[in-house]
This record gives sequence, structure tokens and C-alpha cells, in this order.
Amino acid sequence: MDAVSFTLVLSGVLLNAFAQSLLKLGTNRLGEVAWSLQTAWDTGLRILADWPFLLGFGCYAISLVIWIIALSRVPVTIAYPMLSIGYIVNALIARFWLGETLTVSGWGGIALICAGVWLIARQGAPG
Repeated sequence: MDAVSFTLVLSGVLLNAFAQSLLKLGTNRLGEVAWSLQTAWDTGLRILADWPFLLGFGCYAISLVIWIIALSRVPVTIAYPMLSIGYIVNALIARFWLGETLTVSGWGGIALICAGVWLIARQGAPG
């Protein structure tokens, strides 16, 4: 995978991961949501009025466009597994920004994901 293609894939993955983290921040601010017909309108307006949700939606939209461009350059068998980088980014954001805990097995899982991403990225490297 050339540098431009890798940058596109990584940008799409990172924007998607940030979108997830922003949506989680928004839900932390919103509180537990109990969906019903009676509360749907009010909950929807609260979501659309809160900056973490809006920024998260924007990150998703941009990541989708970037991802389409990336898929036009990179085989899906290489690009799609790179989405697992998002697991790493989200776990680190959750731990250090959102204050969630990350266990030893969680850190071990991150190490395994890193190894897998490295192996897949090598598959797409020239000879």
C-alpha cells in the first residue's frame, strides 16, 4: 500500500474512531436514553442540540467520503481489516479521555490487534 492510500485508510479509520468517542461523550452528557414514541422527539432534539453529537456526525460523514476514496485505491481485503485500528484508538480515548478502565486483557487485546494490523499492512506492501 503506497503512502497516499495508507493515509486515506488511516484518516478514514481515525475519523470513524473519533466519531464513536464523540458519540459516547454525547451519551455521557445526555444520560440513559429510554426510547419511546412519547420521548423520541424530545430526545432527538436534545441530541441535535449537543455539540459532541454534531461533531461526531460530521466526523462520520467525512470518514465515509474518505473511506470511499480509499476503497477505490486499496483492496477491501487489506483496507477493511485496518478498521481494527479504530478499536485501539477508541480504547485509548476511552481510557485517557473518558476515564473508562482498561484491563490487562484489554491491553493484551490491543497488542494482538497491532500485530494483526502490521501483518495485514505487510500483505499490501510491495514485494
